[in-house]
Amino acid sequence: MEIKNDGLRRPPDVASHKVRVILMGSEALKKMEIPGRIAVQKGNGDLPKLNIITDWSTAEIYLQGAHVTAFQKKGEPPVLFTSQSSRYEAGQPIRGGVPIIFPWFGPKEGKPAHGFARNIPWELHETNATPDGGATLRFHPGNAPAAAELPAFSANYIVTITDRLRMDLIVTNLSDRDLVYENCLHTYFQIGDISKISVRGLKGLEYLDKTDNSARKREPENNVYISGEVDRTFLNTQETIEIFDSSLARTILVEKKGSASTVVWNPWIDKAKAMPDFGDDE
Repeated sequence: MEIKNDGLRRPPDVASHKVRVILMGSEALKKMEIPGRIAVQKGNGDLPKLNIITDWSTAEIYLQGAHVTAFQKKGEPPVLFTSQSSRYEAGQPIRGGVPIIFPWFGPKEGKPAHGFARNIPWELHETNATPDGGATLRFHPGNAPAAAELPAFSANYIVTITDRLRMDLIVTNLSDRDLVYENCLHTYFQIGDISKISVRGLKGLEYLDKTDNSARKREPENNVYISGEVDRTFLNTQETIEIFDSSLARTILVEKKGSASTVVWNPWIDKAKAMPDFGDDE
């Protein structure tokens, strides 16, 4: 995703500084630091987090869930929203930022909602400082008993931070069986005024409306406005989506590959009050 602007540069593939460490003790984590670029710190709830500074932006990633909790371009408002009521506890998802939903979306009987990926610590496998002043970090999931129920697979999560935030989740089937899974980078966006934003790029697309018993509907308008609870899964979406925010005078672009669905979600007032890790007025 990016803040719409002229002259944005894509992150290069070549790194000028590279460190690889497999063990994830505190000493090993410290070896992954890049002075002036990536620092390991103790975050909320004493959970380890990474602070990233680039020539254009700052970001924050918790190892719990490999969870990107902050991204902000210098001199501009934050792009990501994280709830002030979020729990920062081992084994619990963080509310806000970019949770990794994998290997299923939504509830599953006897299993954690939205899968196990956001509830477990991930291991930091590699850090890079790019020649143009950016940074990349590569993670893979730690041990999760529920993963044993799937065919053998590997998962790599690559976060690239420059004047935009890029996240790549790469899942590889290592078995001779079909690997069936669902995934979502379920991003929470910071906006200035909910009454002054619109989501563009969904006109004519079909969606499942969870607030109406998952009824299948079609979006007739070019601008989707939020004026109450919204929980829609748009189908067969490949194009870039725009979040136009007149209050903050910016447009956030959401670009993607390898995903055929787009979720538009806002809990609104009653559901927010019912969520223990979400502020009543957030």
